[in-house]
Amino acid sequence: MTDIVNEYFFPFKSQGKRVIPKMKCEDGFTMSVQASNTHYCTPRIESGPWTAFEIGYPSQKEDLIMKYAETPEEPTNTVYGHVPLNVVIKVIKKHGGLKGE
Repeated sequence: MTDIVNEYFFPFKSQGKRVIPKMKCEDGFTMSVQASNTHYCTPRIESGPWTAFEIGYPSQKEDLIMKYAETPEEPTNTVYGHVPLNVVIKVIKKHGGLKGE
């Protein structure tokens, strides 16, 4: 699989958008995946590529990212900082890939 996450960001970042729309997976799972100089990502820069991302407000608890949770007792109402790219890709694959991919 190519670097699907960084590729996902390209059209939005090239249009100058700071907040990227939620990623939607084939099984209905959604999550906000963000990266910029104001997000918990690595590197903390405005344009990638990035090696880790900020995930926020997934539609359901996702065990693959729980260790990154800011507030683990509220798994759908928290952010997950510096989630490695390979973990983000595993979450996307687990939920059937990105909708429309």
